[in-house]
Amino acid sequence: MADYKVQSEGDNEDFVYTRSFRKIYRMFRSLKNRKGRFVLIIGTPGTGKSANIYSALKSLDLNVYDPTLFLDDQMSSSQVFSEFYQTLRKDLGVETNDEVYQKVQDYDVVLLADNLLDSEFIDKDKVGLSLWTLNKGFDTIPFYYRVLMEYLKHRKELSKINVVIQTAFVFRFRGVKYDLLTDFYFLSQILVLILELFFEVIKISYSQEETLQIVKNKFKEVDEEQIKSLIKKYGCKPRFIFEALEKKE
Repeated sequence: MADYKVQSEGDNEDFVYTRSFRKIYRMFRSLKNRKGRFVLIIGTPGTGKSANIYSALKSLDLNVYDPTLFLDDQMSSSQVFSEFYQTLRKDLGVETNDEVYQKVQDYDVVLLADNLLDSEFIDKDKVGLSLWTLNKGFDTIPFYYRVLMEYLKHRKELSKINVVIQTAFVFRFRGVKYDLLTDFYFLSQILVLILELFFEVIKISYSQEETLQIVKNKFKEVDEEQIKSLIKKYGCKPRFIFEALEKKE
């Protein structure tokens, strides 16, 4: 089966420029001359956060630091936190965490996206942060709490850095993936409002018309009514519709 999860900017040949994409593009474009922005890009699974991020970056002349993180599935929250900073120190050629914050100031943006979240696609013997989170469930809360504390501790240093994070808090229920930030109406709204106290938040979502265009651009021979039927079944989540159509071929 084809894998419709975008892993790099090279995977976007059939990309459609939606309202969500334009928001992300404008945000990235503004980073060339600004520092101190901390942006979370959210979206329910299947909406193509990666595709939007990497397509926007492909169009812009930005100096991007996009680190890779390899984890073992059984790591604890404290081990993952330590591994994250150890990876950054080694990658940037520095000795301390304080030097990490100094070094990344040389970049237009620090991007925490596919290479960090989905690194199992790079090394099948490891897992990325997303899969580790999915497998560990609520046991990952101490890790994210420490990340938040680190953010609050280093607000001064971060005022000189742009950080963009592809963000989801995903868990499985009866074999289906759900994202706490987007899939639960009132709870998700409350969580996003809390995040907006600390960060900028951009949500990726599509209208039915945009979803129809995205799918038709990828599967040009598929009947429009069939696509609408799949939108009704899966919602405006192009990746899930891609996978359903691929199964039928």
